[in-house]
Amino acid sequence: MALYCGIDFHSTNCWAAVLDEDRRLIRERKVSNDLGELLDVLEPYRADLEGIAVESTFNWYWLVDGLMEAGYQVHLTNTWAAKQYEGLKYSDDRHDARWLAHLLSLGILPEGFIYPKEGNSSP
Repeated sequence: MALYCGIDFHSTNCWAAVLDEDRRLIRERKVSNDLGELLDVLEPYRADLEGIAVESTFNWYWLVDGLMEAGYQVHLTNTWAAKQYEGLKYSDDRHDARWLAHLLSLGILPEGFIYPKEGNSSP
């Protein structure tokens, strides 16, 4: 069964949501910004995760690099292009994480480019 993860990432914590191919919620959890803790949350779903959509406006490098080094397919969300419709009743980190996973599962997640880690250093 294909699974999709959305992570709404902030300065001290993040919300992670895992949806199945029918976009039913499998698991969601608020996690501190600790790569080990997040990897522990994702581990039971590793074999079936098609991808992880990460949304952040800053400080996402260490998270994306860590997830990629752990073997996950990571998609950096273009934050401005992935806005939910104005006026929705629910708009919080929990629902944002679900929304990212939903867009990823549909194949319509607007993405930004992730530069290779080795290409990020200054000369």
